[in-house]
Amino acid sequence: MGEGGCVAGEIPTPGTEAWTPGTTSVRLDQGVYDLHDGTVVIAAITSCTNTSNPSVMIGAGLVAKKAVEKGLRTRPWVKTSLAPGSKVVTRYLDRAGLTPYLQALGFHLVGYGCTTCIGNSGPLPEAIAETIRRGNLVAASVLSGNRNFEGRIHPLCRANYLASPMLVVAYALAGDVDFDPYTEPLGNDRNGKPVFLHEIWPSPGRSPGGAIRGRTGDVPQGVRLRVRGGRGVEKTPRPEVRVLHVGTVLTYVKNPPFFENLPAGPEPVAEIAGHVRSRCSATR
Repeated sequence: MGEGGCVAGEIPTPGTEAWTPGTTSVRLDQGVYDLHDGTVVIAAITSCTNTSNPSVMIGAGLVAKKAVEKGLRTRPWVKTSLAPGSKVVTRYLDRAGLTPYLQALGFHLVGYGCTTCIGNSGPLPEAIAETIRRGNLVAASVLSGNRNFEGRIHPLCRANYLASPMLVVAYALAGDVDFDPYTEPLGNDRNGKPVFLHEIWPSPGRSPGGAIRGRTGDVPQGVRLRVRGGRGVEKTPRPEVRVLHVGTVLTYVKNPPFFENLPAGPEPVAEIAGHVRSRCSATR
């Protein structure tokens, strides 16, 4: 289920027999599903170092392309999103012809900059959120960011995994972190044949027509300047050095004091000043 409300393809609806809410079952528009510990409820290609790398972003588009061509689709309980760090990414994905395939799997553009990585993933569908709370489930997220501690991505996502954009697409298809990509399929194709990750994984160095030309070096200079803040940024004086000298002028980048006067070897164990001695006691 994409942030734009899109579900890729038609998903067969289970039988119409009477349904009673269970501990971990959830009813969605596409049918009734059982959630469990490790179920992926958020899959986000989110702005970070990964989305600045054209090779892995094009790779994600290639994975999506092959998946769509084989008839795979994201699981209905997975909330998907695409938030690159720059409009340049949008430009070369468009030029490579990969944007429609990402959108077909629910990876619609939701903005530029930090989103899911800093907790701006937005709410989960209430039916899924209620199922997670009711079953006290350890729901999972998979994202291409750099933060994954509990509660950071979403209050209901207790297990969060960092992955390349290509694997984010793969886990959106699988819908579960508890699967072996070497031996278990991501899903079935239109003929009911299992499809494995290696079948949709791009070959090293492979790009579709125009993908290489669509890299950032081929994007018009004006686009890059607008993204970076205009020509005034380009004219800003800056020292021609490879190493940044951190001084007192900078307020954002600071030299950490952790290694100042650090001895070569560990100091001997000593008594902790001001501590209160205590010992365990057992009661019957």
